[in-house]
Amino acid sequence: MATTTGPDSAQAPGVVGATQLHGIGVGRGGVVGPVAQVRPAPQVPADAAVLIDGVPAGPDEVRGAVEAAFADVADRLRRESGRAPGVLAGVLAATAEMAADPALRAKVLARMDDGDGAVGAITIVVAEFAAMFEQAGGYLAERVTDLRSVRDRVIAEIVGLPAPGVPHLTEPSVVVALDLAPADTAALDLTMVLAIVTEQGGPTGHTAIIARQLGLPCVVQTAGATELADGVVVAVDAVAGIVTVDPGDDLRSEFDRRSRLEQSFADDVAPGASSDGAPFGLLGNIGTAADAARLTDSPVEGVGLFRTEVLFLDRVTAPTVEEQAGVYAEVLRSLAGRKVVVRTLDAGADKPLAFAHQSDEPNPALGIRGYRLVRTMPELLDTQLEALARAEQETGIKAWVMAPMIATPAEARDFAAAARAKGLSMVGVMVEIPAAALRAKEILAEVDFVSLGTNDLAQYAMAADRTLGELGDLLDPWQPAVLDLVAMTARAGLDVGKPVGVCGESASDPLLALVLAGFGVTTLSMSASAVPAVRYSLRRHSTSQLQDIAGAARAAGSAPGARAAALALVDDEVRMALQL
Repeated sequence: MATTTGPDSAQAPGVVGATQLHGIGVGRGGVVGPVAQVRPAPQVPADAAVLIDGVPAGPDEVRGAVEAAFADVADRLRRESGRAPGVLAGVLAATAEMAADPALRAKVLARMDDGDGAVGAITIVVAEFAAMFEQAGGYLAERVTDLRSVRDRVIAEIVGLPAPGVPHLTEPSVVVALDLAPADTAALDLTMVLAIVTEQGGPTGHTAIIARQLGLPCVVQTAGATELADGVVVAVDAVAGIVTVDPGDDLRSEFDRRSRLEQSFADDVAPGASSDGAPFGLLGNIGTAADAARLTDSPVEGVGLFRTEVLFLDRVTAPTVEEQAGVYAEVLRSLAGRKVVVRTLDAGADKPLAFAHQSDEPNPALGIRGYRLVRTMPELLDTQLEALARAEQETGIKAWVMAPMIATPAEARDFAAAARAKGLSMVGVMVEIPAAALRAKEILAEVDFVSLGTNDLAQYAMAADRTLGELGDLLDPWQPAVLDLVAMTARAGLDVGKPVGVCGESASDPLLALVLAGFGVTTLSMSASAVPAVRYSLRRHSTSQLQDIAGAARAAGSAPGARAAALALVDDEVRMALQL
């Protein structure tokens, strides 16, 4: 048995001889399997020789070898991007662009010209770029892991070492790492991966997002995880955020019981509804046409959020109308007439575009992002709406379209007019800003539906950067002020008889979903893997019970209090089955 010494380790109650590591769980699964540690970054001296075919390169060959290494790493990342699903494809493509960045390469070569060794030059320059990214915050700060992944891959390449990352897996395993760069995740053989455990990262970081998308149990911020020996058997509990070393028979039996329950949830493919028949649309979130194709045989009732920015993020120029129309048509065909809500470009702030980035904005999250790009680049929205209209004409399938970051009824009116001018008939907007929630009735007067983005709504309601883990308690969707804004929006929808959805990941919480439904939300959109548990939870509560649960949560004075108040009214069988 491996020895674990992480600061959060503790003896597992009821599990003889076991050691537990505590982190933040992502997803619902529980699995048991052997650890496979990800290969660490190469540790070589700054003046290590550059090798070509195993032989030290001559003085006139070093520059070319370093340039070739950057190019090779970029090419491999692009190929991995082409094979990767969904959000991961876009992140990998962005990482490839880092490896191909002429400025990064030029600075490395300049330092080499000044006398630094190749390894030392790469290390110093990447450290300088990483410091700039961290200082910039937001999206760039989150890309530091990817930048260091590029560094490690290039260094391994020039000194003739195996690329760092995930080893070849010969049996189903629990992949453990300090953190996983997207390139590492792309290399995973998903037929051999049971779960992911990392020491770093956060519940909204890229590892968690990708694990959630892939339906893999995951525990992040797990102190001591990298001290686990390869091959030691661990139990990963994504619900509790616990990794148990050398689990006993009792824990294995408990996981088997949970697995059978989860399978029974997945076998239920009936439409989402309360126990007394009130319907709730259960939808999936996607980022690419490939994601849509994977939903073809899924029991989701459609797509509540198609994040179109994945189509734009790795580009140096905007995709053409024809390119966009092709992707939108592919998505509509994959869902074969099921509801598809397309969100227009949500770029800016933590999702900058190379061709539209406002680099001089002092507060990007409060700047030109989302729908506000019409102020500086109106053609982006116009071409996107035109492409969606062409996709409708080509497929004969109607799409729903909505704009992100709407703050006023006037913006909603302008967007609706632009969409309808293209022939699009189902037009909505997102409610992510408190001003929009407060004026939801007036906004709904201009459009056909609204959808709540609870991550951004919490960010703006609580004045807390959603990328800062230190402020996670303020960003909790159970915060009473956030619940008030959601309830006000849902109430407006009930008053005017128009649908109100939630397409943030809060919809995937089977307890919070009861509260949202109780407020009057009509659709819940989430990772497809989260739908079965939410369906099960809703089905075992009546409309009046949902309203009581929602009322109790809203009456609480704190986020933990709101959750506890809701939980106290949940059906005992549901609480036990879902381990709420």
